[in-house]
Amino acid sequence: MQPLNVVVASHDSQAASQLAASLNAHFRTVSVARSLDEIRHAIPKHRAQLAIVDLELASVEDVERLIREFGHTTILCTHRIPDDEMWASALAAGAIDCCPNDDAACIVQAVKRNVTLARSNAA
Repeated sequence: MQPLNVVVASHDSQAASQLAASLNAHFRTVSVARSLDEIRHAIPKHRAQLAIVDLELASVEDVERLIREFGHTTILCTHRIPDDEMWASALAAGAIDCCPNDDAACIVQAVKRNVTLARSNAA
């Protein structure tokens, strides 16, 4: 997997920091944002190729706007307890997946799947 710059956005700063620490070994840089405004500033500032957005911080509509605004940045959604409806809504909005916000392994796997899929589509 290519080294990526990542922004983790969550309303819970402790959870965001813990997730960022868990993801540090897998990505080039991992930054934390605690609001939609911070996400909008952090993505270009850190040249983030991936934004991990907690659906308790942002709505599905916010996710759609982020995807339109930052087309070069992949969005992955998280939630404390994602269900099938939430997952389907996140994917319909353009996110690559919706994972539990404390499951770094799930997040890394979703990103790896997305990178593999993007490479095979480009070939």
